[in-house]
Amino acid sequence: MSHTIQEETWSGNFGREYTERNTLDIDQLNGLYLKNYGVSRESMNLEFIAGLDRNIKVLEVGANSGNQLLLLQKMGFTELYGIEINEFAVNQAQKRLTGINIIKGSAFDIPFKDKYFDLVYTAGVLIHISSSDVSRAIAEINRCSKKYIWGFEYYSEAITEADYRGNANLLWKGDFAKLFTDQVPKLKLVKEKKYKYIQNENVDFMYLLEK
Repeated sequence: MSHTIQEETWSGNFGREYTERNTLDIDQLNGLYLKNYGVSRESMNLEFIAGLDRNIKVLEVGANSGNQLLLLQKMGFTELYGIEINEFAVNQAQKRLTGINIIKGSAFDIPFKDKYFDLVYTAGVLIHISSSDVSRAIAEINRCSKKYIWGFEYYSEAITEADYRGNANLLWKGDFAKLFTDQVPKLKLVKEKKYKYIQNENVDFMYLLEK
């Protein structure tokens, strides 16, 4: 199967450099969110998923080295899985995580059965999939989820390409919750919230969808 330009980029040295810059412990991750939005990632998570059973099966698509999964583990979630396209990031995750299963995999071909997970989520991943391909990832995420889809992505009312570290063709912002509900009309938007960056006018968007 041929790979997209974005898959080739993120699976190689570009993705490795991202991992080396962004492998954070829980305090560092919360600190980064506080600096960017004035709200910790842990507080965001509690607002959206505090009421969920801690024994549900959860998959992160694009888990990198496991920052977000570590935080969910701290919150008490016990059945945590991740897929990640960059082999270096997978290796780093496997070294630093205990009781969390991260394997190599693509959002276009998630290596799990239909409805295997109660919740499937992304954090800053769909934005790096071309607008012409993102429907494939949405379909796979929906296929693997039995109940919930959760996301935190760069927001714009319309799909808009943006520069990413001086590179074109690597970042698109949009209303990803609407992309999901347009493609899968049976999905219901449970909660949404926009988070503006403190340092600039950019906005990120968290959403929770339910089947």
